[in-house]
Amino acid sequence: MMTTTSRSNLTSGIAGGLVVAAVVLILLAAGVFHTGSKTVVEQRQAPTTVPAADTHTGPTGSTVAGIYRKVGPGVAFIQARVQSSGGQSLIPGFDIPQQQGTATGSGFALDKRGYILTNGHVVQGAKSVTVQFGNQDPVDASIVGRDPSTDLAVLKVDPSKTKLHPLSLGDSTRIQVGDEAIAIGNPFGLENTVTTGIISAVQRSISAPNGFSIDHVIQTDASINPGNSGGPLLDGAGRVIGINAQIETGGSGNGSVGIGFAIPINTAREVVPQLEANGHIDHSYIGVTTAPVTAAVAKAANLPVAHGALIQDVSKGSPAAKAGLRAGHTQTSDNIAIGGDLIVAVAGKAIHNPEDISGAISGKKPGDTITIRFYRGRSLHSVDVTLAKRPSTSPNASQQRGGGGNLPQIPLP
Repeated sequence: MMTTTSRSNLTSGIAGGLVVAAVVLILLAAGVFHTGSKTVVEQRQAPTTVPAADTHTGPTGSTVAGIYRKVGPGVAFIQARVQSSGGQSLIPGFDIPQQQGTATGSGFALDKRGYILTNGHVVQGAKSVTVQFGNQDPVDASIVGRDPSTDLAVLKVDPSKTKLHPLSLGDSTRIQVGDEAIAIGNPFGLENTVTTGIISAVQRSISAPNGFSIDHVIQTDASINPGNSGGPLLDGAGRVIGINAQIETGGSGNGSVGIGFAIPINTAREVVPQLEANGHIDHSYIGVTTAPVTAAVAKAANLPVAHGALIQDVSKGSPAAKAGLRAGHTQTSDNIAIGGDLIVAVAGKAIHNPEDISGAISGKKPGDTITIRFYRGRSLHSVDVTLAKRPSTSPNASQQRGGGGNLPQIPLP
């Protein structure tokens, strides 16, 4: 289940879903270890609200040991039993039978009613899931909902069968580069492991399991490895600021080299209530792939402004295509296409970089009509666009760009 892909001399991978079954080598060699994206959604009466941000500055002189003692009991060890779909073998007349394996990851308790947050890829294709907190016995968990576009999933356990220690949530918009970062999880199946570091960067962009980009991502040098996925990234006061999700591994290895990525907790605040209520999220969709505008790009393209989202590709049949938006075709030395439309406002909100587009339509629903303002050459134009439902996978996954500068996309194994 864990494979690696080379890109710009760096090897990238998800920090979770470590397969421990003996059949994995067979499955990887045959290329058949794939599962469907549909999960059974448990219907329930009322959604749980994600706790509001705890704005308390935290105890003075908090130590990692103290935070671990306080937070550790609320971090879960997750095991998901998955099943391959089988497939054709290289020997005519023989098919590879369905095989089962176990993927492991991490998660944490949201409240005392049994709701647990983890990464979507940890439980993707799972036939059954168990959750274990500390030294307590494992308990069965149901998948309440999963969102491939943010790589988040909500599980639920029977609160009468395990003791729950909900974690305090912080505010990921308030973190700064250099702040302390603490990760707790189960790397390589090693339960209750804590690692420390700092916030290395903010406003990164990584690829979700369905190929769309996840924005406002936190970068940390706290060691994150396969099995850490879904576990909390904490600040110096022990509050959750992110959900550990992906790593850059470098070379041909599959371990941490100090470049890890966490989905911001503020993204989870928006996603979790919708997953609890509906089991899924219908994201709005424009259908453009864009790149950030630097001073050099603005000069090369003779743009009137040095900010915005420069269109790189317009998906066929998308709302953007129907509205007549255009992509560039001339490549710069930085592999950015110039000559296309430059988006500077969406739904009345100024666009300074590509991440602003998703923020501008985050509260919109498929079918809503918005206005996009853009420069074509040096002339400013406006066009009305009717949003569509985002497709299950990105038509331009290999061309996704975000606010990470020269940071390569993180392809999923």
